[in-house]
Amino acid sequence: MHEICSCCPRHCGIDRNSVTGFCGVPEQPKVAKVFLHMWEEPCISGTNGSGTVFFSGCNLKCVFCQNYEISQEGHGKVITIDRLQEIFLELNEKGAHNINLVNPSHYTKVIKEAILPLKQRGKINIPIVYNTNGYDSPETLQDMTGIVDVYLPDFKYFSGKTASKYAAASDYPQVCRNAVLEMYRQVGSPVLDSAGIIKKGLIIRHLIMPGHVNESMSILDWISENLPGDVYVSLMSQYTPYYNAQNFPEINRPITRNEYYKAVNHLYRLGLEEGYVQERESSDTQYIPDFNLEGV
Repeated sequence: MHEICSCCPRHCGIDRNSVTGFCGVPEQPKVAKVFLHMWEEPCISGTNGSGTVFFSGCNLKCVFCQNYEISQEGHGKVITIDRLQEIFLELNEKGAHNINLVNPSHYTKVIKEAILPLKQRGKINIPIVYNTNGYDSPETLQDMTGIVDVYLPDFKYFSGKTASKYAAASDYPQVCRNAVLEMYRQVGSPVLDSAGIIKKGLIIRHLIMPGHVNESMSILDWISENLPGDVYVSLMSQYTPYYNAQNFPEINRPITRNEYYKAVNHLYRLGLEEGYVQERESSDTQYIPDFNLEGV
């Protein structure tokens, strides 16, 4: 266990064994749900499902977060590292295509402590997916080299002003760019097996936000200019006004048909044809999990 927490770009510098920092959770892992997730990208969920572990707390806390119960309101159960190992093994035994760590950035130390022995002993033989908001320290990511097989980051904001307004993180754009480059350095472009299930590689998610389609286009431009064309992009249209979005009128609505096609057409114009594009009708609360402590 580390005493002074600096695992994410917030660098709170506190002892999470006694107090909590920006992420709002203790040093021990706090988990809200464990299940076989069928609604991830096809190469992740496949036919058996992705072995998803939803960690509580968050180092970003976007005002429109659909998972606010666990990211911002503290819902979840504190467990031991031994129990976390058991969860990984249970998912493996259930036939999960991978272990999908959702929102892991503030728990990298305990995740490594739990997974590394299992990998070394051959107890886990499926990929480890690092499913993150993109606000990750490159130094912390470097420490996950050899632990993570698939990086699945969000690239949420291109403007520091936007990131500051909706996530209190004006440095998010630069932090995310550096993080994505480190992720690519580690795992490269996606490698799929004969059944179309990802074994290794980088998939960048971007959620189109109402009123901010120009930022979507800038993010796609950056990906096109800085990464190979065979990196997967998952362009998402499922934005649904949630949590405190009502306090921000400009984002208190789904995206329009025009915004959707402007982003999608730009993606194809850039030749970023590897990956996925959500249908515009994907904006629906039915895709939000019930954080009922299942599997914890």
